[in-house]
Amino acid sequence: MTIDSDPVPSPLRAAVLVLRAEAVALGLVALWLIWSDLTAEHTDLASALLVTAFAVAGAVALWALGGALSRRRAGARAPAIVLQLMLLPIGWYMISGGMGWLGLPLMALGLVVAGLLVSGPTNRALGFGDPAGQ
Repeated sequence: MTIDSDPVPSPLRAAVLVLRAEAVALGLVALWLIWSDLTAEHTDLASALLVTAFAVAGAVALWALGGALSRRRAGARAPAIVLQLMLLPIGWYMISGGMGWLGLPLMALGLVVAGLLVSGPTNRALGFGDPAGQ
């Protein structure tokens, strides 16, 4: 049995779990969009397929970034942060459209996960900064 002498730090582990949860949630939205595309009576097919493809690609990207970060691939951090910061304008427009109950938590989620991804323990685990933690 091999014991990892340098376990994944808690902030990075939490960020990976949230990224994977976001991927599952967006995957469920993509499944609903596929069902809606197939059952709609009237639709602009090109727009419907584009929105559906965007949701599928987002779910795949979030899942892949979570996996890469769990393997401590430093190059996955920046795209993951960008995807989290994309929740800010989405949340803002939800708030502006009267869906503050969903927009505000999405904005907070994006900021929290981005914070986890730039925290000191995550930086050290991904090879950024001083490895001694000073």
